[in-house]
Amino acid sequence: MIPDANLATVILVITAAILFYAAWTDFKSYTISNHVILVLVVLFFAHALVSGRWSSVPWNVGLTIIVFAVLVWFYSLNLVGGGDVKLLTVALLWTGIDCALPFAVLLLVFVMLHSLAARFGWAGSQRFPDDDRKRIPVAPSIAAALTSLFVLGCLRPM
Repeated sequence: MIPDANLATVILVITAAILFYAAWTDFKSYTISNHVILVLVVLFFAHALVSGRWSSVPWNVGLTIIVFAVLVWFYSLNLVGGGDVKLLTVALLWTGIDCALPFAVLLLVFVMLHSLAARFGWAGSQRFPDDDRKRIPVAPSIAAALTSLFVLGCLRPM
């Protein structure tokens, strides 16, 4: 299939809107729907097809499987939420190996800003009932980092 930059851009805009929705629902209710994750996966494959990135899909899937295994381990230790595992896994499916480092740097920046805002009471957070730890929704940071990659052109058509 011949890459179609316009259609690929439309898919990225739709994906950014869905990421915003996921971030909003996680911010308000600390949940991320499985339907949202499924739509993001389908949009990834559609984008890979129309942008000419289909040959990199096996590498993206391989990275995603490895990261998912690590995240499930962190989830089993109660260090990360299930919705964050799902969304971060899908975000790394989108970034692949080529854009994983810029995504990680952007994610670090956005998580630090969000944590700082929560520390000063400017952003929502919840306390764990058993101890004094706070939890913050990570989906807004993941959505901001992935959308920033879209804007920076990391996933532009081949």
